[in-house]
Amino acid sequence: MLTQSRKLSLTGRVILGMVLGIFTGFIIRSLFSEASWVHEYLVNGLFDVGGAIFIASLKMLVVPLVFISLVCGTSSLSDISTLGRLGGKTILFYLTTTAVAITLALTMGSLFQPGAGADLSAATSFSASEAPSLGEVIIGMFPTNPINSMAQGNTLQIIVFAILFGIAISAAGSAGERIAAIFTDLNEVIMKLVALLMHIAPFGVFFLMAKLFTNIGLDAIFNLLGYFLVLSATLLIHGLVVYSLMLKVFSGLSPKIFLKKMEDAVMFAFSTASSNATIPITMETATKRLGVSNRIASFTIPLGATINMDGTAIMQGVATAFIAQAFNIDLTMGDYMAVIVTATLASIGTAGVPGVGLIMLAMVLNQVGLPVEGIAIIMGVDRLLDMIRTAVNITGDSCVTCIVAKSENAMDIACFNDPQAGAKVEQVHLNPHPKASHID
Repeated sequence: MLTQSRKLSLTGRVILGMVLGIFTGFIIRSLFSEASWVHEYLVNGLFDVGGAIFIASLKMLVVPLVFISLVCGTSSLSDISTLGRLGGKTILFYLTTTAVAITLALTMGSLFQPGAGADLSAATSFSASEAPSLGEVIIGMFPTNPINSMAQGNTLQIIVFAILFGIAISAAGSAGERIAAIFTDLNEVIMKLVALLMHIAPFGVFFLMAKLFTNIGLDAIFNLLGYFLVLSATLLIHGLVVYSLMLKVFSGLSPKIFLKKMEDAVMFAFSTASSNATIPITMETATKRLGVSNRIASFTIPLGATINMDGTAIMQGVATAFIAQAFNIDLTMGDYMAVIVTATLASIGTAGVPGVGLIMLAMVLNQVGLPVEGIAIIMGVDRLLDMIRTAVNITGDSCVTCIVAKSENAMDIACFNDPQAGAKVEQVHLNPHPKASHID
């Protein structure tokens, strides 16, 4: 049994933890819904605490990982103009994938009519926070206090400060070289922490799934079954088909290998429903498994986790079609174009804002004159769908990262094509005595 468990991959262990957690949640909801001690000691006790610790552990690494890896990547650039080219390519690809995502979503929503005959009796009032203007976001990107930005986890401000700090290191001569060496060592330590954390993930995923499915009943899904199925199908098409086509066309890399190596990161994203919390795992996957240079991944992945919201854009497209159909409001082609443009630009205009998905959806609905109260209808299943959206988001971040890295000749193709690349790293991290690795 011990030998078999050791042979189970990380992805397999995470999936096992997820399945057991879902099963446990349904059992508690079905058989122990009236048992107060089960909810007190298990659901709101062990499951809540264990899941919260796991999420907190992931988020703990985000700020140091983003800052340190981005400083390392920027300081290694011999030509600063490369940074401008890199940023331009990355943002262009992110905006393009978002526009494609919202277009696909509106098409699917119009084709399958998920809101036709929907029951609106559950609609209640909903108010979303007002999103800042694009100008306010640009001004807010520059920190007045970098330490405070790190304490608050403001990703955009951290990215800007890290880039400026890395440029200064590159221009500082011998003093900069000494500082760069320190950051290189710090980056190795942070990646070691990521590798260690990945191996307690199955327990964290179990706790998260058990609590979630104790609180979510099948009735919530059945009431919005059309919306749930159309949105899920659109997310899968975008994540598996659109990204695969992009990767093949723009880089020539194998989509099959890419998707296979993304398994661990996708499982983490699905279970945590947070792109930011998954940054450490996405970075590990991009650099160790996909062969992307750290100077590329350290820039594109944190930026993608902040502004690349393909999954959220798909939700907005399907939700817009659903709400319009549910309220019997016909949208014109001009309205559809307005939704595409608004959602694409809003992905940057609301970057870093808490509750960004619902804020963006409120902006889109207001743009085409749909009732914002319709958001209340879909909130019952939003938490479950958010898990799928996050998995799509980080897949898009990694796809764009590979495309940009390939175009910059900053990718180890042999590493990408080697199915054991990540596994070899994992074994080194876990086993400080390789010679004893054959001992059971």
